[in-house]
Amino acid sequence: MTILVRLSLSLVLAASPLAAYAFGQGSPMAGQGPAAAATPLSGKVVETMNSSGYTYLCLEKDGKKVWAAIPETPVPVGREVTLKPGVEMKGFASKALKRSFDSIYFSEGLAVAVASTEGKSSAGSKGAVVTSAEKISVEKAAGPHAFTVAELHQQKGTLDGKTVAVRGKVTKVAAGIMGKNWIHLQDGSGDAAKGTHDLTVTSQDLPAIGDVVTANGTLRTNKDFGSGYKYDLIVEEATVTH
Repeated sequence: MTILVRLSLSLVLAASPLAAYAFGQGSPMAGQGPAAAATPLSGKVVETMNSSGYTYLCLEKDGKKVWAAIPETPVPVGREVTLKPGVEMKGFASKALKRSFDSIYFSEGLAVAVASTEGKSSAGSKGAVVTSAEKISVEKAAGPHAFTVAELHQQKGTLDGKTVAVRGKVTKVAAGIMGKNWIHLQDGSGDAAKGTHDLTVTSQDLPAIGDVVTANGTLRTNKDFGSGYKYDLIVEEATVTH
């Protein structure tokens, strides 16, 4: 299956415009136009499978099930998800899966990572949405390369290009954008007025909002992704653990 997906960052890295889908002559979708206008999808994941770089999800909501395909993203069964707007294809046959779908939506990916229906993330920690009024206090990670969020902002000049570890609470997640997940961490340190209380981390791991995690990655300063999206500091290619 060939799907060209154009992904762009939003102002908060939480959403992006509807992808443009191009179906070439060699694609299973060649000659098949979208059967419906773009539409958002949400529901509980009741079935999932990966194939050829894409994740197929069966979502259930209000007793109805619908299939969707997104760029490959780890999404556990039982989790409530919301997808970015997608395009419906009717009568789609996947050669990779050797399976046909009466209807399937092709989407850019998850709009946001959320907790499962039981109120817990896949690792069992609380997944309640973090509000701006919540008082966050997270103990600093252990080890010689461990820093608080405030310390990373303060020492970014000397830490550029170095491996760092930071522990914090996940306050926002944007999944599947530019081939990675964008995670915002806060630990209670720093100054909200100056923006030194928040740290953006990119990772292939996908924690839930409200999880307390430790991120180990490379700190970069003055990172410019284009289109006006520039970070004074960001931790990239991090491993995120609970």
